[in-house]
Amino acid sequence: MACVRSIILVCTLACAAAAGVTPVQKVLTMMTEMKSKGEKMMDEEASTYASYTEWVSDTSRELGFEIKTGKSDIEKFNAAAAKADSDVSTLGSAIDKLNAELDATTAEKADATEIRNGQHAEYAKISTDYSESVDALERAIQTMQSRAGSVADQSALLQKMAVGNTGMRRVLAAFLQKTSKNESLRGGPAVAAYEFQSGGIVALLEKFLKKFQGELDEVETEERNQSNNFDLEMINLSNTIDYLKKEVEEKTVTKAKRAKASAQAKADLASTSAELAADEKTLSDTEATFAAKSDQFKANQVVRTDELTAIGKAIEIISGPSVAGNKNVKLVQTSLLQIRSARARVSSRSRLVSFLNKKAALLSSTALKNLASQVEANPFDKVVGMIKDLVAKLKEEAAAEAEHKKWCDEQLHDNKIKREKKTAKVNKLTAAIEGLTQDIASMGKKIQTLKEEQVELTMAMSKATTQRDTEKATNKDTMADAAAGEQATKAALVVLKEFYASQGSFVQQAPEMAAYSGMGSASGGVVGMLEVITSDFARLFADTKASEGAAQAEYDGFMKDATASNKAKHDLEFKTSLKKDQTEFESSQTTKDLDATQSELDKALEYQQYLKPVCTEVHVSYEERVANRKAEVAALKEAYEILDKKA
Repeated sequence: MACVRSIILVCTLACAAAAGVTPVQKVLTMMTEMKSKGEKMMDEEASTYASYTEWVSDTSRELGFEIKTGKSDIEKFNAAAAKADSDVSTLGSAIDKLNAELDATTAEKADATEIRNGQHAEYAKISTDYSESVDALERAIQTMQSRAGSVADQSALLQKMAVGNTGMRRVLAAFLQKTSKNESLRGGPAVAAYEFQSGGIVALLEKFLKKFQGELDEVETEERNQSNNFDLEMINLSNTIDYLKKEVEEKTVTKAKRAKASAQAKADLASTSAELAADEKTLSDTEATFAAKSDQFKANQVVRTDELTAIGKAIEIISGPSVAGNKNVKLVQTSLLQIRSARARVSSRSRLVSFLNKKAALLSSTALKNLASQVEANPFDKVVGMIKDLVAKLKEEAAAEAEHKKWCDEQLHDNKIKREKKTAKVNKLTAAIEGLTQDIASMGKKIQTLKEEQVELTMAMSKATTQRDTEKATNKDTMADAAAGEQATKAALVVLKEFYASQGSFVQQAPEMAAYSGMGSASGGVVGMLEVITSDFARLFADTKASEGAAQAEYDGFMKDATASNKAKHDLEFKTSLKKDQTEFESSQTTKDLDATQSELDKALEYQQYLKPVCTEVHVSYEERVANRKAEVAALKEAYEILDKKA
């Protein structure tokens, strides 16, 4: 290397002499230029470090904000998920409790209904017995009042009436018990000659009638009380069941919503945790890289400062009178220029050309090949300058390439982080929009269904009202006709019965001629038929009245339930519409966020495409290029040695 420096110095001095400048002046100029260049490079490095420091500060601050926000979001999502899970558990327990209460209330209603059915069956049986007894007493009293006879005759008549009438048997038993007490009080059975007045029997039967009617009234009063109590209990139990069902339904819906909120919070938690980990790693890498580069910058500044100090001292020494005023310096130039002979120069150049060609072929170096051609074609004095320029050029290329690689590494790293973050956010927003879109569609279908159900329910109510009005008018006419028919047939029966009663019994005369006493033989058929018709009219009136009451009650219940259902559907439609509007607003805002994030991602992808040909799409790797350049520099050093040996 000392020989090479000597060659460069000789060439420099030769050029200075040719220009009429002393070697010392040339050296001073060179050293001054070196000092200026060093100061400039030092300032540039300081400026680059300051810019890098500012970038690191901004990036660290931004990442710090994102990390702080991410941790806050994680706490929020954790709390939201825990609260939602707690709500789901609480609602589940509440629903189980309500279902248990609902089952118990339903069973209580069924038991009460079963007990009431038994009470009503018992009432029906007792009421029927008492009604039959009252009816039998009324007939017996009527019959007794139309006849007069002994107690024995009256007793026989009662026994005869009891044969085909169940209610009369109870009357006969009471009558016999009463007469037995009377006989025992008299001291023995009544003799045949004793005539018991019919008025006494009628009074006794009327006493029985009053007693049975009182007992029948008590039974009916008890039945009404039991029925009213049962109705009140059924209303209370039905209201309780409806309330419990509504509570179960509402809590079930709320539970499903809270479960969905828990799943959403956990999904957001996972996404935010991943983003937080990526931000923390990026911040750690940035700080570590900055620390390493800061140490390197400080070391470089120390070296550069020492280098500039040494150059300054050298300039000071050379500029001193002991060197600058020495006229013998020119002798050094002359002696050095005479060292080489023309023959040695030619031989050295030939060897240098051969060496450079071999290295160019071995390394596939165009630079060395071009240098060999220039060495062969130019004078020896220019060869050293060519080698020097090429070495400087290679070093400049190496420095530029290293700086370019550093820039590419930083840009590719930052671009990758940005693309990953924006891609994750785009995916998250896209999934959110899809979910909101599905919710909006589902709510739209629900709203449409509720509207259709309200229309159908309104039409059904209108149709039921029309049918009820028609049926009510028909029943009214039917009852009026039945009542009028019953009155007419009763009047006809009175007339016929009075007529046939006035005619006496039918007397059979000679076969060829019989006295006419009316259509006695047919009166039973006419009267019986009229009695049946009267009974049919009465039954028709009663049945129609009962049917009208049941139909009206059924209509009232339907209208009440339909009105309540229609209102509930309308309220649900209104609430769903509000929720749909809110969801559509959230969807529009999320879409805007997605568009903005997608725009940023597109820019990052576009910048990635720009970086590919500049930083990644190379035919030879950076390491291979560095190795080739080192080999070229080593070859140039050997070229210096060849020149030095031949010098």
